[in-house]
Amino acid sequence: MAPLVKVSQCRWLRFIMYWSDEDEAYIAEVPELAGCVADGPTYQEALAQAEIVIGEWIETAKELGRQIPEPRGRLLFA
Repeated sequence: MAPLVKVSQCRWLRFIMYWSDEDEAYIAEVPELAGCVADGPTYQEALAQAEIVIGEWIETAKELGRQIPEPRGRLLFA
């Protein structure tokens, strides 16, 4: 099962974390938010950056009047 990132009290998003030899960093992708990707030299730093990028992605979507997708839940990766 993919790990979860808590975005707000009632909103959780799944992310995919993997090591990139090319970038020499951990990469965190949030499939539910198109283009939402973060990285870091450690798993923890990539996760922390992902939390920041998710917040920025949602804030930008709100500013542009774009719909913010609802989390798909556990069945996304089943």
